[in-house]
Amino acid sequence: MRTDLVSESGDANRPNEDFAGVGLPASGQGGCVILLDGVTPPRGATGCAHSVPWFTSRLGGALTELAVSGRDLTLPEVLSRGIARTAEAHGGTCDLSHPRTPQATVALVRWSADLVEYLVLSDAALLLRAPDGTVTAVLDDRLARLPRSALATDALVDANLRNREGGFFTAAADPSVAARAVAGTLPRDRVRALAALSDGATRWTELFREGDWADLLALVAKEGARSLVDRVRALESADREERAFLGRGKTHDDATVVYAEL
Repeated sequence: MRTDLVSESGDANRPNEDFAGVGLPASGQGGCVILLDGVTPPRGATGCAHSVPWFTSRLGGALTELAVSGRDLTLPEVLSRGIARTAEAHGGTCDLSHPRTPQATVALVRWSADLVEYLVLSDAALLLRAPDGTVTAVLDDRLARLPRSALATDALVDANLRNREGGFFTAAADPSVAARAVAGTLPRDRVRALAALSDGATRWTELFREGDWADLLALVAKEGARSLVDRVRALESADREERAFLGRGKTHDDATVVYAEL
């Protein structure tokens, strides 16, 4: 088995809000990948005394432990319990009902001798390569399908769309959102390699259109996760002034890539 993991902050003056991990059970059979992309809140109150990195570290740690030791749990159950455990850690001091309480997008994958289980919530991405080279992108595209007018301001998003029916869902403080995730299973022999990516890394395909998902996974397999992040950074820097691709978005976003060959 081969794994490769890179996670880089988009701003050297700010902490990385992503979390990534690889779990390999002591039994030697199977493993898991956990990726969280912390949602940077706008300036102003969030109802919480804790930072986004605090939240993603807590939730990421809980998901790692549950995915490895809770083999009888489905991935939606793993996510639900992880969210509940994290909420308990700060529910006594923070307003967890606030729409900007710390939250994250999620990509989880776990494999055994027989099965590969997967889960994606919000705009993280999971790529699966079959033995014949076919690449399947597991995406939760609810946010991408919303009209731009509905996303015009943070206030509109928080009031009408964030963790609401007809909008999109993130892992925040409500365990029930785990049931909203895109999840499924495949036979182990139908997956040879996979990559989990935060949206700072998927910019290579989704924003800059340098190649499709199969091209992205081939790049990571051949040149490594570091190469993908470096290429994204170069594209971002080249568009810093004109912003033909970046528009009003961050010049650099936290970028995380986890690659595994099973």
